[in-house]
Amino acid sequence: MDKLAITGGGPLQGEVRVSGAKNAALPILCAALLTSEPLVLTNVPKLNDVRTMRSLLAQMGVHAEGETNALTLSAAEIDWPLAPYEMVKTMRASILALGPLLARCGEARVSLPGGCAIGLRPVDQHIKGLQAMGAEIDLDHGYIDAKAKRLSGATFVFDLVTVTGTENLMMAATLADGTTVLDNAAREPEVVDLADCLNAMGARITGAGTDRIVIEGVSRLSGATHAIMPDRIETGTFLVAAAATGGDVALTGARPDTLGAVLDKLAEAGVAPTIDGSTIRIKRNGRLKSVSMRTAPYPGFPTDMQAQLMALMTVADDAAMITETIFENRMMHVQELKRLGAAIEVEGNTAIVRGAQKLTAANVMATDLRASAGLVIAGLIAEGETVIDRIYHLDRGYERIEDKLSALGARIRRVS
Repeated sequence: MDKLAITGGGPLQGEVRVSGAKNAALPILCAALLTSEPLVLTNVPKLNDVRTMRSLLAQMGVHAEGETNALTLSAAEIDWPLAPYEMVKTMRASILALGPLLARCGEARVSLPGGCAIGLRPVDQHIKGLQAMGAEIDLDHGYIDAKAKRLSGATFVFDLVTVTGTENLMMAATLADGTTVLDNAAREPEVVDLADCLNAMGARITGAGTDRIVIEGVSRLSGATHAIMPDRIETGTFLVAAAATGGDVALTGARPDTLGAVLDKLAEAGVAPTIDGSTIRIKRNGRLKSVSMRTAPYPGFPTDMQAQLMALMTVADDAAMITETIFENRMMHVQELKRLGAAIEVEGNTAIVRGAQKLTAANVMATDLRASAGLVIAGLIAEGETVIDRIYHLDRGYERIEDKLSALGARIRRVS
């Protein structure tokens, strides 16, 4: 099992290009199920989750050619509308095949995702929404069995904001008979990117990026070419790493308009980024100020950046309060940060981070994808060599992170 060894203490300096967004790529890959014509995707990140999704689609009959520029998906025939437990258990985003399979094939059998380290993340909203559109759904030995000769447009109000739920129902509704209205929909940029791709394929979707999305069903979708949006979480992670190390880093190929809450918190901490088109530069000269934060659905501060900001706050002045409102178990990285010398106390869903600490190296263990990123940032500022175990979590969402950090001057290496 691979590990990362990081010798901290030096500033990150230089330029790095942002990769395509994992959370946009996965639903867009599933969108290929909606058409018999080729879907050409560019800027697809090389990630374990993307490879898993490609394998899942391949066993359904989807042929894929190429890599990042460009990946061509062809679902001329869907042989097997099944997402088995063996694949879903390794990547919860496999549930995104449910809506497209049902809309295209009239049936689907998708495993329930099961447990998740950072929280429950139930799929009941996916099921209720498809039932509102006329699907017959049975739960059978851990599988969702769904059938519908053709889905019908409906108005559905989400009980809670769910990104994958919004994406699943939006894809299903593109081939439904009539108009579907999704209220209390997720507003994340990745939802907008999926809608842009679907519209390029001939769908009629309006309102993506707001809490009301309207989808007018069409009889068929065609092929298209679409570029995956830049990864706003990777962008935020590198910005925080630069701020934490006292560095000077420019991130190219970014989407600053998707990072408002993160950029605001960095400015509040005393390291205001400068923006020039698609390039974001962050340069820290003075001391860091402590900032408090609550995670929230977009456009609030993203839960996927909570661990990274917490690592930054360990070396800021004074104390910060970080409150997690999205996932109930997303504080597992606290104990690992404390092994590096961080002063953090958790009360319920709030962590109190007492800054101005001197972090020192230790062996730590990644507990989930974004916790891994927080530990990498902590390792970059700790004295000595920090070794991070279980970095397979990291490989799910960051493309060649050790290579990108090395190019910025970090002393980091992968150890097998």
